[in-house]
Amino acid sequence: VQLQASGGGSVQPGESLRLSCKASGDITIINVMGWYRQAPGKARELVATWTRTATTDITKYADSVKGRFTISRDKSNNAVYLQMESLKPEDTAVYSCTANVYTYSRGSVDYWGKGTLVTVSS
Repeated sequence: VQLQASGGGSVQPGESLRLSCKASGDITIINVMGWYRQAPGKARELVATWTRTATTDITKYADSVKGRFTISRDKSNNAVYLQMESLKPEDTAVYSCTANVYTYSRGSVDYWGKGTLVTVSS
């Protein structure tokens, strides 16, 4: 399974960006897709995740991005998006896409894509 992320860049405070991540390969079911970020000198942190359940999808956000970021899922394309609004300098980080994918041959496995850099600066 490969995860291809895109959409990073440099913006000014208050502007918006949209990150995309598409999963490809041997996929039976995607259980979780989401985004983590790592700022210089800091530990990696969860930004937002989408989780598939038997009844409804669950989204989760870091407190620092609630109300500004929105995660959405395109199930037909095995993709997840992160719409980021009102960006702040503290959002500057490398954003990485992750997915927990189930296949009959391997069971549930976590995968990570290459990060995409988001820089928010005036």
